[in-house]
Amino acid sequence: MTGKLSDNTPASRPANGPLVETDRARRMRITATLMLVAMAGLFALAHSQEDVHPAWGYVMAFAEAAMVGGLADWFAVTALFRHPLGIPIPHTAIIPKNKDRIADTMAGFLRRNFLTPHVVARRMRDMNVAKSAGNFLVDQREGDLGRVRAGAVELLVELLESLDPERLGNQVCAGLARQAERIEVSPLLGKMLETSMADNRHRPLIDGMVRWAGLTLEDNEDMVRDMIQQRANALLRWTGLDERLSNSVLDGLYKLLVEILVDPEHPLRNKAEEGLAKFAQDLQHDPQLRAKVERAKADLLANPALAEWWMGVWERLRHSLIDMARNPDAAMQGQLGSSIRELGETLRNDPALQLQVNRLARRTAVGVAQRYGEQIVRLVSDTVKGWDAQTITDRVEGAVGRDLQFIRINGTLVGGLVGVTLHAIVQVI
Repeated sequence: MTGKLSDNTPASRPANGPLVETDRARRMRITATLMLVAMAGLFALAHSQEDVHPAWGYVMAFAEAAMVGGLADWFAVTALFRHPLGIPIPHTAIIPKNKDRIADTMAGFLRRNFLTPHVVARRMRDMNVAKSAGNFLVDQREGDLGRVRAGAVELLVELLESLDPERLGNQVCAGLARQAERIEVSPLLGKMLETSMADNRHRPLIDGMVRWAGLTLEDNEDMVRDMIQQRANALLRWTGLDERLSNSVLDGLYKLLVEILVDPEHPLRNKAEEGLAKFAQDLQHDPQLRAKVERAKADLLANPALAEWWMGVWERLRHSLIDMARNPDAAMQGQLGSSIRELGETLRNDPALQLQVNRLARRTAVGVAQRYGEQIVRLVSDTVKGWDAQTITDRVEGAVGRDLQFIRINGTLVGGLVGVTLHAIVQVI
């Protein structure tokens, strides 16, 4: 938005710091003006007393030259920001007339001296970002936590509560489904199984299957006995050998499972491993099996139960984040706080990790400067160009006005001293 900002708008209302500077600049301007008025009064007094004593000549010379110096510097300072006495003298009101050129110059200076990749890289090379972050995470004071959490927590809670749970959950679920549809899972599963077998990580799986088979057999002994007895002939049942046969079969099965469990080189275990290895190869190279896996994946993604399960997961996650944000003290004192402190200690004490993090931070900063440097300086330039003449005058004068008034005071004093010196030289000659 261009044009002058109203005094009542938040954008034009300065903070406490600028207000103080503006008041100090105003006081210095009044002081410089009063000094000029005082020199005029001293000149009038000295002129009326010139014949009384020769010393009044020196006073009059000082006051006269001081007025000239003060008026010249008043004109120079005023000409920077406005027309002196409202008279449109050429080459006055320099800053308002040239605000667009000043904006471009400021933007170019910022771009050349601060937002070039080699400047950013040089500055970042001297900074240990990782160690500073680690020190902050470990030595967290309550004031620091308050500053970090105050805005972030409120923003996070409002964002999570304002989201439409069903709509967002469905969108996330649809996004995950689209990503899953693009990925052929069969080769991935085959490669994972092959890698696990190469590292012997499949053996606990086989052991678990053997234990599961033993427990299942134990829970279903009566059913196994009935099956054996029903298949036994009448003679075995009449002599009672069917019960002995069923016991022998069960004992043999238990013994076989124990042998498989305790013997890593058992033939049946080797057969199971060969089957797993072939299954891993088929998952990667058998077109028919890969097609079956893909059809199973598609059926799973199309199943409404999966969407309902995901919605439940998303709702629990959302409520957990809201509770954590609303109770940051409990979170910082619990597992989250411990994890943050451990991360801080690692960042602070691990030189290798610091090197990697600092390198990443440096590359990120250089990338931002290289990719977005022009946009940043263009924002500065367009913002300054959007100000009207009075706004830029007030802001620049408020920033440096106090020092400019010192120029007027110094000009008055220096002019007076030069006048006294010239008068003394004339008297000697």
